[in-house]
Amino acid sequence: MTNPHKELDFLSDSTESTSTRFVTFIGASLKRFDLAITTTNRFYGKKLVTDLQNGKTAILGTDDLEEEGYLEHVYNLEEEKADELKSFLYQVVGDPYFTD
Repeated sequence: MTNPHKELDFLSDSTESTSTRFVTFIGASLKRFDLAITTTNRFYGKKLVTDLQNGKTAILGTDDLEEEGYLEHVYNLEEEKADELKSFLYQVVGDPYFTD
């Protein structure tokens, strides 16, 4: 039997310290959101936003929030609930930045 680890071709492997904010809120629709928002040096300043109820994670910046239907698709939400999430996320995600 061959060692499966010898067949892996790592393109990247790094460790960094990150910061995670845990937020729970309820919108006007009475939908409860339990989120983990991770800030990292990766992803051009975007945040990793995890919905702790369904385990779905997306890399989000304001450009993603402005894309019609994106949050509905990623987090499997109805439009009203996605709008509530979007209004919160505009307060916490930053604009992407690009480095040389």
